[in-house]
Amino acid sequence: MGCKCGSIESANCHCGRIVGINGNMITVEFYGTVRQNELAYIMLEDVRLKAEVIRIRGRYADVQILEEPRWLKVGGHVDFSGELLAAELGPGLLTQIFDGLQNPLPELARECGFFLKRGVYMDAIPRDKEWEFTPVAKKGDMLRAGDSIGTVPEGIFSHRIMVPFSLRGRYCVEWVAGHGSYRVDETIAEIKDSKGAIVKVTMIQKWPVKVPLKCYSERLMPTETLMTKIRILDTFFPAAKGGTFCVPGPFGAGKTVLQQLISRNADVDIVVVAACGERAGEVVETLREFPQITDPRTGKSLMERTVIICNTSSMPVAAREASVYTGVTLAEYYRQMGLHVLLLADSTSRWAQALREVSGRLEEIPGDEAYPAYLESVIAAFYERAAIVRLHDGSVGSVTIGGTVSPAGGNFDEPVTQATLKVVGAFHGLSKERSDARRYPSIHPLESWSKYNGIVQAEYLLLALKILRDGNDIAQMMKVVGEEGTSIDDFITYLKSEYLDAAYMQQNAFHVVDVASSGERQKYTFGKMVKILGAKMSFAGKDAARAFFHTLTQKTRDWNYTAMESDEFQAIETELDKMLGGESAQDIQ
Repeated sequence: MGCKCGSIESANCHCGRIVGINGNMITVEFYGTVRQNELAYIMLEDVRLKAEVIRIRGRYADVQILEEPRWLKVGGHVDFSGELLAAELGPGLLTQIFDGLQNPLPELARECGFFLKRGVYMDAIPRDKEWEFTPVAKKGDMLRAGDSIGTVPEGIFSHRIMVPFSLRGRYCVEWVAGHGSYRVDETIAEIKDSKGAIVKVTMIQKWPVKVPLKCYSERLMPTETLMTKIRILDTFFPAAKGGTFCVPGPFGAGKTVLQQLISRNADVDIVVVAACGERAGEVVETLREFPQITDPRTGKSLMERTVIICNTSSMPVAAREASVYTGVTLAEYYRQMGLHVLLLADSTSRWAQALREVSGRLEEIPGDEAYPAYLESVIAAFYERAAIVRLHDGSVGSVTIGGTVSPAGGNFDEPVTQATLKVVGAFHGLSKERSDARRYPSIHPLESWSKYNGIVQAEYLLLALKILRDGNDIAQMMKVVGEEGTSIDDFITYLKSEYLDAAYMQQNAFHVVDVASSGERQKYTFGKMVKILGAKMSFAGKDAARAFFHTLTQKTRDWNYTAMESDEFQAIETELDKMLGGESAQDIQ
């Protein structure tokens, strides 16, 4: 049986017919040549539904539909595009809100109303807008993939127009457009390869989302701390530019607020948020609040240097995987301009659930908790796309990936969390108990860890962590023997750990000063903390010790709420020094 194009079982045919349907997974008999991850279109009357080839077996291809699969029938027609699932790259991506297939959601809403229609796809980058192009290459220059031909202004950044990433070898510039305004689909340069073939270059190009972008000269070791201005992260469990971290935690532990704080204050140029399968309420909160958040760098809206990929739990399951890869591809694109990019994937658990559903429909042998046996390798391949790199022109760019994980019941032993912990460089575990006690950020200091270097001296950090561990052990003991069964020295250690937690590790996200603590301030205040933690103290009794630390905690919190350059900051510091210089506290041992 042939297809509608008439090329019966011809190698030139790019068609097929549906022979099996299982939810959003269909089996297609094809007649020509089909590639893994190739983009296909399922024809349903006058609607074309996007789909992706995920497995090929002889003359049959298993294809997952990235849309709602209702009303499909066996015998239906399928067109194979010959292209891989790809993202559009070019100026105009910033400030945009896309779905998992890179359709601009605001434009879709204007086109379709409140309820999005199937089979409606729009250009990710507007074709009618003109950009002011300034050439940097000239005739006769030898360029390669990723080298700059010119620039256009995009917000506060100089957006590089680059040689298409798909080209191999060196190309000679034959012609470059002069300074002026051009649309993204207009030719702005012509380059010639070694065989004399001319390639026309526009401002827009496509790149397969599941293929890492590697147009750089060297991959570097992530060593520079990614400053988030959140004390418990930068001081105790830092991430690195070009590194990876994960934030697992149960519902209500504060993942969304922590994600917004990192987005606002992190020392990066571009923020990409990939909401893959989160509840619609949380995504709506992100969409509403991000435009209202003031960017500390520019004083304008944070959305001006943000891209949001939105794929809620009510959207097609298969599109969750596409949203994650689309987000990291956009991040790699801006890294290619020498910028530092932060990708926040929320939540990778929903993405893994989509993988589990697809694996089940493929009838693959299940692994732990019915997740696919290759879950760890897929998660590892995603996080490996984080990197800090040196480009061909000597500039340095980075992609830092932070993924939130939503384990059922806060169980960190489940497969997604464990697979993530094997590949990330920092683990910021959120605690339901700390969240219930209103200790925010609710990152558990005894369960979290980081492989990266922080901003404080290692010996100071070890002392603080020892105090926290000893204080926790004493607190557990006090639950059994009571306060009266605890020695005064152990009780003071417990009070020191509570003081460190309350006065340094907790941070007020709604206070104009305490919401962001600079690296300089963290080093200074932590040095003061170390003196307090290392001081030998003696008190007349436990009530006196408790009263002293209660006053000290409140005074230090007031200190956190004052600007570092203010007279009030100096005044409170003087009061703290007087408290520590009294009879109750002596010098450090």
